[in-house]
Amino acid sequence: MLTPAEATAAIDAHVAPLAAETCGLVEAAGRVLREALSAERDQPPFDRVAMDGIAIRYAAHASGRRSFRIAGTVAAGASPVALPADDACLEVMTGAMLPPGTDAVIPVEVLSLAEGMAQVGTDATPAAWANVHRRGTDALAGSLALAAGTRLLGPELAVAASVGRGRLSVGRLPRIAIVSTGDELIGPDLPLEPWQIRRSNAYAISATLNARGYRDLHDLHVRDDQTLLSHALAAELATRDALILSGGVSAGRFDYVPAVLESLGVRRVFHKLAQRPGKPFWFGIGPAGQPVFALPGNPVSTLVCLVRYVLPALARLEGETTPRRYYAPLAEAYEARQTLTAFLPVDRPRGAAVLRPTHGSGDFTSLAGTAGFVELSPAHRHQAGDSVPFYSW
Repeated sequence: MLTPAEATAAIDAHVAPLAAETCGLVEAAGRVLREALSAERDQPPFDRVAMDGIAIRYAAHASGRRSFRIAGTVAAGASPVALPADDACLEVMTGAMLPPGTDAVIPVEVLSLAEGMAQVGTDATPAAWANVHRRGTDALAGSLALAAGTRLLGPELAVAASVGRGRLSVGRLPRIAIVSTGDELIGPDLPLEPWQIRRSNAYAISATLNARGYRDLHDLHVRDDQTLLSHALAAELATRDALILSGGVSAGRFDYVPAVLESLGVRRVFHKLAQRPGKPFWFGIGPAGQPVFALPGNPVSTLVCLVRYVLPALARLEGETTPRRYYAPLAEAYEARQTLTAFLPVDRPRGAAVLRPTHGSGDFTSLAGTAGFVELSPAHRHQAGDSVPFYSW
């Protein structure tokens, strides 16, 4: 069986990005950039005033001058006025271009302004280039501003706007099928028999995908019937960029999913991983190159595999090349005696990961209120404070 790391590498090797499309900055939020962006000009593009106050020539203060004649005002966005003399100053506002002839800004908090004069307080500590954001210190014109494959969140969209790009090339969002199997599954609003259970995995999967910005989702439930399953999956393979199945992947008499997928031309990459929960996880590539994830039907296994493997693969479909990885310190020691990688739900009340084990892979009620889960190496004693991989729901 593959380890989780080996499974991740296998998925990465078989998932290729979808085509790109162009959209405006607002629509690009949360999407993946598919082109490199270069700085339009130096950033900042000029010596920028970093605090409200007065701009002076520092040498004048260093020579002993403490009182300066106010020769004008320079606001942010205004054309700068040059300093007329060393005994003068210019009132400046945060964001303004530093006036020619000045090389220091003294904050208004240490000044007394009256009758056209600015008196520098005794507690002021001016220095050359103090409170000035120097030109080009953040980026130089033509330098790389954002790399292709970057997820466009708030800071990245601010950078894109700053380099003069109102429209961007981004990865197309995948069209995803969510297929749950099983005769025992009944919808939340329907009457059920004592031997039946509510259909819950599909809602958990849909909610998780929606929270990540995936909207084109087709959800369907198929009974444990090979013919029905074959027809349903063939239709999804013909129209969808990715399939996420839940249930029917173990070794039971009615676990038809692997055989049906392979009969439809889906090439198996792996089946079963050295992990708990989620050991029966199946992954393959469809006839059109689309990834097919067949997750175990137990709810905890479904959600763990979805977050640990499927979400990064979908990001790769969008073109993401630098996925964010998160770690958390363990709040307590934990000895993993089993030979399988363990995924354990956790709370993070003060940042540290507090283990909240379930009663098994079917105990999805225990997941409510948890922050996510951690990945713990097999046959290893983890100490309190150890940094371990953390995955948020």
